[in-house]
Amino acid sequence: MIYTAKHGIGKAVCGEALVAHDGFSARYDLDRINGVFSRPTHKLAGHSYRGKILILDTAKGGVATAWMLHEMAARGVVPLAIVLNSVNPILAQGAAFGGVTLMAGFDGDITAHVRNGANVALDPAARTLRVL
Repeated sequence: MIYTAKHGIGKAVCGEALVAHDGFSARYDLDRINGVFSRPTHKLAGHSYRGKILILDTAKGGVATAWMLHEMAARGVVPLAIVLNSVNPILAQGAAFGGVTLMAGFDGDITAHVRNGANVALDPAARTLRVL
């Protein structure tokens, strides 16, 4: 199945999807040292995000996300990509600054269409997410 996004930045990537209908904040949801979701009430609490394609509902949080994604990328403790139903300018800036592939703005709830653990291919230039 192929889904088309309204927005996409970064390089084309393939990988395992980590999916939940929950938000994303680099500041409040993540243990950025150990590479896991650490907020106890997050639906992915305890799951590693290293090298995964995160598929979540929406961006949340403020300006700290921009430098945090850059710092995470510099240490190699970063998701392979972030896919969201809706994104804010801060997260888009952070993804660009950190070199993290980002796609957002699908016709339906992307978290309902891709199962957790699925292999997906993202092509931000074409704005496509393909479930393999």
